[in-house]
Amino acid sequence: MKKMSKVIAALGVFLQFFFLGIRAASGGEAPGPTELYAKAACLLDGDSGRVLYGKEENLALPMASTTKIMTCILVLESGTEEEMATVSSRAAGQPKVHLGVRKGETYRVGDLLYSLMLESHNDAAVILAEHVGTTVEGFAAMMNQKAEEIGCEDTYFITPNGLDASDDQGVHHTTAADLARIMRYCIRISPKKAEFLEITGTASYTFTDGSGSRSFSCYNHNTFLDMMEGALSGKTGFTADAGYCYVGALEREGRTFIVALLACGWPNNKTYKWSDTKKLMVYGLENYQYRDVFQKGQEFPALPVSGGQAELVDELPRVQVGLNIPSEEQQLTLLLREDEEVRVETELPQALAAPVEAGSPVGAVRYYLGEELVGEYPLYTLSQVKKIDFDWCFDIIKKRFLHAVRE
Repeated sequence: MKKMSKVIAALGVFLQFFFLGIRAASGGEAPGPTELYAKAACLLDGDSGRVLYGKEENLALPMASTTKIMTCILVLESGTEEEMATVSSRAAGQPKVHLGVRKGETYRVGDLLYSLMLESHNDAAVILAEHVGTTVEGFAAMMNQKAEEIGCEDTYFITPNGLDASDDQGVHHTTAADLARIMRYCIRISPKKAEFLEITGTASYTFTDGSGSRSFSCYNHNTFLDMMEGALSGKTGFTADAGYCYVGALEREGRTFIVALLACGWPNNKTYKWSDTKKLMVYGLENYQYRDVFQKGQEFPALPVSGGQAELVDELPRVQVGLNIPSEEQQLTLLLREDEEVRVETELPQALAAPVEAGSPVGAVRYYLGEELVGEYPLYTLSQVKKIDFDWCFDIIKKRFLHAVRE
């Protein structure tokens, strides 16, 4: 009985590794960092937007002040940095962490962005939201619209500062994958990405209110900026519901990685987010490299053309197809693990109907990583085939007649 138990156990181990191998070979997710503190985590390729590793990455959770990356990029894109914003009673009444503004004071919008991102001031967020969106609710609508445009799948904004909130449509929340996508937009896609990186990468900043009577100093609390070479940007967050949250980006050797963490511990576990961030960044750096997977010199079958003119009556004309890409531009560079392989599929019709013009799209070559489409290239006809007409038929009859006379 003992012997049988050992055999069953050994078989179980074998099957486990066997199926892991199948999963890896098909472009599935390889075993990643273990023992992460975060309830939800995502490692994203900052260039392609592909999720490289996830732990409950699609689980909806509150995200605290990591919300402010969306607030910041929307304000930057509004083009109001040099404008003066007036403090409302709602803004002045925001809880700590706050700048300590007073109702009726004015502040330069660009200065408030440093207050927002370096010190995570909640009142600065409301001033900015009201200035750009007229009301907090109006600005939240802008945030939700932008999230949809970015491709977020389960994100809902209620506040510009990330304080825990709910309304009749749900709670203020995102997912680790969506939060990483928002950061990717901020640092790679937005027309204001340079300004976003400048603000979030600044160590300290000093400014005054509009009257010049009050001065303020802000210091960056993003410890990750000094943790790893190539650290670009990031934002911390904490509320009672969300726990400690973080989103950060790193660029090294031409690769960009983004890490997003939600519910990464509660007091007194403030440092868990730094441990998880470093673990995921190191995993990305050690396991992912760029590789050109384009299949150069790929040959495609010539397609028969029904009803087309041919040199001989009994011959079915055919047309060659190919890619309309110069050989020096034929490349598809992807950030891949060593074990990941790309699957190439060609779609072409069995036949074409005359007339066929040269340069007509007739199919495509598609590259898949697992089930994800990562590249698509149209196939075109390389020559033309005219439709059978009276003149062609007459010419064929004439040729046959002359041939018969000669015989």
